Amino acid sequence: MSDQNQTDPTQAYHSTEEMLAAQSAQEADLLTRAQADLVALQAKSAELADQYLRAKAEAENARRRAEEDIAKTRKFAVESFAEGMLPVVDSLEAGLLLKDATPEQIREGAQATLRQLTATLERNKVIAISPDAGAKFDPHRHQAISVVPSDLEANCVVSVLQKGYSIVDRVLRPALVTVAAPK
Repeated sequence: MSDQNQTDPTQAYHSTEEMLAAQSAQEADLLTRAQADLVALQAKSAELADQYLRAKAEAENARRRAEEDIAKTRKFAVESFAEGMLPVVDSLEAGLLLKDATPEQIREGAQATLRQLTATLERNKVIAISPDAGAKFDPHRHQAISVVPSDLEANCVVSVLQKGYSIVDRVLRPALVTVAAPK
């Protein structure tokens, strides 16, 4: 554009009133747009608040359902374990009813009952911890009762004094062991 075509914006108006009227119209237009934006933002805010409340309620319901599921799982896990123990109780009671049992019969009955008990424990993920002699001592699964001289490498299990037990990956009771002393 040339400098001749450029005019002072105030000269485009014939009077101050026209200029004020144009300015007022422009301000009214800006105000109308700002009010429309405000209404739109308020609607969006209300929508987001509603979404937030729904999400919060859904999360709370999911947490509550999860807690109920955990409680039911615990309840039914104990129930399943108890059902597995009933045949063991039956075997023990039947063995006690035999008045004239020979030592051989008592031993056979005890072994059968132990097999039932072991099978029930294994079905419920309770596994014996009984390391072989020479196995590396694991302080997370074994408890050293004493350190004894041995031909085995240092810090290896020499003997198991009492089995330990774990459920899944959690130790219920560590195995009580003796450990080889350093040479």
